[in-house]
Amino acid sequence: MAIAPSGEQFEIRSGDQRATIVEVGGGLRTYSVGDRAVLNPYPPDAMCDGAHGAVLVPWPNRLADGRYSFAGRDHQVALTEPDLHNAIHGFLRWRPWRAVEQSRRRVVMAHRLYPLTGYPFGLEVTVDYSLSEAGLVVRTTATNIGDAPCPYGCGHHPYLSPGDGPVDDCTLELPAATRLLTDERQLPSGAEQVEGTPFDFRRGQRIGALEIDCPFTGLETDSEGGSMTRLTGSDGRTVELWADATYPFLEVYTGDTLAPDRRRTGVAVEPMTCPPNALQTGENLIIIDPDESVTTSFGVRLT
Repeated sequence: MAIAPSGEQFEIRSGDQRATIVEVGGGLRTYSVGDRAVLNPYPPDAMCDGAHGAVLVPWPNRLADGRYSFAGRDHQVALTEPDLHNAIHGFLRWRPWRAVEQSRRRVVMAHRLYPLTGYPFGLEVTVDYSLSEAGLVVRTTATNIGDAPCPYGCGHHPYLSPGDGPVDDCTLELPAATRLLTDERQLPSGAEQVEGTPFDFRRGQRIGALEIDCPFTGLETDSEGGSMTRLTGSDGRTVELWADATYPFLEVYTGDTLAPDRRRTGVAVEPMTCPPNALQTGENLIIIDPDESVTTSFGVRLT
């Protein structure tokens, strides 16, 4: 039997909820309730496209020219988006992860990132996926296993599913007052308040034909600093994505540059600890001291 492009498949269940986590990249391939997709999946016989369900470590989004400076030293990482001369979404999307804990409702995936050219730091990264009556919870912990402080950012790339039909027919409620403007390389070039623009989804509005591929911040939060995004499909079901206070940025992408049969079939709502290019600018960049850990959490549910 041929091995799946995404490697070993780890399924967890709770009631009529099912999620599949994969060896390659340690990310989410599927999450459904009954026969209704909650997160837009990709097939078991296909490579992950558009970073569906991926773990974005040690930085989310783009790094201009793959260059940054840290602690007085200049670093260069490989350009993984060569057409735009960027490095994108960190190092772990195509690496094998291992399941270090597994039960019927929970699996913990782990990867040890050893020092490499351009990122001479060591990280032990675990992603804890668990199902309960409250839905799917994803908790990411990064521990500095090196002997010096290291720069760090974290993100995840779930695509909220509209159910049947394209995202055009969905209503998006996004609690963001500010949109980060980006240039032709998808790098930050400024910011605008969303009020009075087509990107004001704070009270919920139909997506229609609007193409979205940009970061948002200025999130409306609860008493603990968490945010809530909602996508309601034409079937009346709503996918809710909550993110805790460690994720002050959300990248939203309507999938317009994916392959034709995959285009606009889900809305990526990506919790990020920092904006694009943070390794270079230092904005919201996390510094982890040796033997210290950082944990970030988000979750998804169907209502």
